[in-house]
Amino acid sequence: MRTIDLATWPRRQHFAHYHSMTYPHFSLCANIDIQTWYQAIKARQMRLSTSLTFVFARAANEQVAFRWRIRGDSVVEHDRVDPSPTVLLDNDLFSFCVIPYHSNYAEFAPLAEAKVAAVKANPTISDEPGQDNLLYMTSIPWVSFTGIMHPVHLNPIDSVPRISWGKHTLEGQRRLMPLAVQVHHSLMDGLHVGRFYERVQAILDNPDEFLG
Repeated sequence: MRTIDLATWPRRQHFAHYHSMTYPHFSLCANIDIQTWYQAIKARQMRLSTSLTFVFARAANEQVAFRWRIRGDSVVEHDRVDPSPTVLLDNDLFSFCVIPYHSNYAEFAPLAEAKVAAVKANPTISDEPGQDNLLYMTSIPWVSFTGIMHPVHLNPIDSVPRISWGKHTLEGQRRLMPLAVQVHHSLMDGLHVGRFYERVQAILDNPDEFLG
């Protein structure tokens, strides 16, 4: 992790502009095509939810803006950010779960399964105080939604990206699934989120490269 020098940061004016706003978050929601990935996952008898968590975490870690976080009047850049998905429990509630990120799916998947099993046994909705090297994630597989808004802290500032996905449906040769991204505008713009979507789709279209 490093602290960004705001005096020389090319984004300093945009940061200051949005940093002063009462509600500086924005969100996008668009369909992605998971058909190629879905078929590969089913053929390998892997868990779709685990694999999608990996895809979104990998795409985010490759985009530096998704690793920036606001701390007071400063900005830090993490070397790595870990996915923190919600995990559905048997009583219709959920638990938070933090999974250490690995760029290799063979390493990520068993660790993710172990972490999910652990929080199901001992649920929690608490994060480590001050921990912001996370990517909040949630799946809503019952709804093919077209938009979503997440609660955030405004004081102290919460700049952790929120990534959500919904019900997928087969339409012709495509299996479409809504993917929503909510971020802090001080740290990124539509361009950066657009690049995230492009990278997600590129990974989904090439499962052999990323699943092994």
